Amino acid sequence: MATRLNSVPIKTLIEVDPFVPADQQQGVHNRWHPDIPAVATVKPGEVFKVQCVDWTGAQIGNNDTSDDIRDVDLSKVHNLSGPVAVEGAEPGDCLVVDILDVAPFDKMPWGYTGIFELTNGGGLFAQEFQSRAAKAIWDFHGVYATSRHIPGVRFAGVSHPGLIGTAPSQELLDTWNKREKELIDAHPGAVPPVAFPPQAQGAYVGQNIPETVREKIYAEGARTIPGREHGGNCDIKNLSRGSRCYFPVFIKGANLSVGDLHFSQGDGEMSFCGAIEMAGIITFSCSIIKGGVEKLGLKQPIFLPSPVDPLYSSKIIFEGISVDYHGDGKQYNMDATVAYKQAALNAIAYLQKLGYTRQQAYLLLSAAPVESHVGAIVDSPNACVTLALPLGIFEDDILPKATDPVLPFKDRGECALRSDGVREES
Repeated sequence: MATRLNSVPIKTLIEVDPFVPADQQQGVHNRWHPDIPAVATVKPGEVFKVQCVDWTGAQIGNNDTSDDIRDVDLSKVHNLSGPVAVEGAEPGDCLVVDILDVAPFDKMPWGYTGIFELTNGGGLFAQEFQSRAAKAIWDFHGVYATSRHIPGVRFAGVSHPGLIGTAPSQELLDTWNKREKELIDAHPGAVPPVAFPPQAQGAYVGQNIPETVREKIYAEGARTIPGREHGGNCDIKNLSRGSRCYFPVFIKGANLSVGDLHFSQGDGEMSFCGAIEMAGIITFSCSIIKGGVEKLGLKQPIFLPSPVDPLYSSKIIFEGISVDYHGDGKQYNMDATVAYKQAALNAIAYLQKLGYTRQQAYLLLSAAPVESHVGAIVDSPNACVTLALPLGIFEDDILPKATDPVLPFKDRGECALRSDGVREES
């Protein structure tokens, strides 16, 4: 299949069906390994399209319960399209990837945001909330998203790949597995786990390869959960149309893979499945900087953000410091993660005063174009982190007022919850 951009034919290198389980499709894989062969090869400068299933591989449906979130099989994620090799790329080079477009499938104009169970996925507040599965379905109207599960909001999305990266070398793969095993061993029985070791169960490579190679990939392949030196699951919301990415190359051809497409996301993607997850189509062009790893001092990718951004100039900003004042009041020393959590919890508490449930607020802060910044990391002991919520996404005026009641409370229903009625504790 081919379309055209400026009279130049554009090939679709990988085609998928977003409604078919990923482990029944070709050109899809869910582990990182140097022995996964490229499914296609492109020349530098060639424009090409790649179709992607959602990150779970069609495990989540457009419905009004969160049972599918509760029961999702995380051994099968993330589902990536690729790899795509680039002619001339060699170890030590830098692969330059231009993201030309990111869009949902016309036949699937919706996505979802989920709160995962404490014992199956977790999230930023998994422990604090003793998380139970919850979900919001979002409908796409051009660049805008609305949800029947979180009424009263509408915002423009900045669609982007949550996960994109080059293949590791065997040496780098071994390094990942060694250091992450040491972390797992240092935190036995952690809930949620601190890291995920290689796991043959659920592993998938949608290609005809020798069984000995398949077994090796399944036994050694790194899980796709975290970002690493090659890129991977970085969830950077500004990598949209017009972004340029500089990736280190570790094997011949670079072997670029992509997936976990997001229609929109706030900084932090806090609920684990915290973006508006979608299936869709991404358009690329690649080039090579020979010897770029040395020339650029490239230890991890470098990114140029998209020039396309929603115009939400008015925001309400919540501050957090590294004191757990929503919990036991413990003082932490310059802990930006604790500070981010406090800022987010302050925003959630505020949204609850407007009538949103805690689950709705948690999902909204994950999915909407929320911005977070480190305000200060020099004033010991309190790091300061801010979280900015755009006012323009709300149909109501949510600013504080000198009236009684101070905030405009409304009954805003609730998001999709488990059909058995079990939900997180208040």
